[in-house]
Amino acid sequence: MPTELSPTARALRALDILQTRPGTTADQLAEKLGVTERAARRYVGILREAGIPVDSARGRHGGYRLRRGTKLPPVVFTQAEALGLVMAVLDGQPAANDADDLVGAALGKVIQVLPESVGRQAAALREHASAAPDRGSARADPATTSALVAAVAGRRGVVVGYRNETGHEWEAEVDPWAVVVRHGRWYLLCHSHHANAIRTYRIDRIRTVRQTGHEFEPPDGLDSVAALEENLGVGWEFPTRVVFDAPLAEVAPWIRPPMGRLEPSGNGCVLVGSTSNPASYAQEWLAAVPFAFRVEGGPELRAAVMALAARLAAASADACEPVWPGASGAAPRPRPVGG
Repeated sequence: MPTELSPTARALRALDILQTRPGTTADQLAEKLGVTERAARRYVGILREAGIPVDSARGRHGGYRLRRGTKLPPVVFTQAEALGLVMAVLDGQPAANDADDLVGAALGKVIQVLPESVGRQAAALREHASAAPDRGSARADPATTSALVAAVAGRRGVVVGYRNETGHEWEAEVDPWAVVVRHGRWYLLCHSHHANAIRTYRIDRIRTVRQTGHEFEPPDGLDSVAALEENLGVGWEFPTRVVFDAPLAEVAPWIRPPMGRLEPSGNGCVLVGSTSNPASYAQEWLAAVPFAFRVEGGPELRAAVMALAARLAAASADACEPVWPGASGAAPRPRPVGG
């Protein structure tokens, strides 16, 4: 049977909840503390009596939160929390092993103030663990990311200056719905005013962010991760349409969301999307799909596939012809494993 928490322990637990979850409502606090809503309000009162400024606000986005700049006791990590933090940082940014790295320097400060027993384990993990860089990851500028997160939180429109991978630059006025991290890359999920459609932008390619006076409301029940996955291959300069001579269920595991939307078509399936870099689309994505296909749409993608095919054909043109059994001095032709 769990031990009953004392009023002091519950007050400290309430402080921890408000630190980690600003905007917690009285009923949410009551549920987490295992008390009535009235009792939860009483614990908030205890914190205020102790000199901890707890602000409250009514309405949809109200709740309790600690006033900005509030000085609190040092944060205490358990060993599992500290090791989990170090692992997450190294997993997301391998360069954090280096004290000269921005995140590495911050991680070092966190480890330095940990209690001896916990800090020793965290320091050892950081020193002896190695992480291979993710070729697909990209570093987003912290200032740009912070500006976008502020716009998302404040529900304020922004004008972003964007440069795609081919170097083309433009500005777009958008409603920033969410910032999403996907496989080491940071994305802005937004609604474009010009296109009147959902768009996704890589934050490492956003050069400028300027807030406007426009206010917006994101869609009710928005699943930002799912929406990002559905729209990664939408809205780029060059349309693509690729038909596969294989069932959708077999092709689907090989299709990344940025490639577009895969739909059934006859006995096969069709991939409809867009790209800003046809050469990369052909070389890095289509070439990796182990099924016969034909490009039905997008002259730019068709040209990129033809160029790739010509390059691969040229690379194999001078290869030595295989020598089969029966030729003078020829070794036996190897049989397939299990054949």
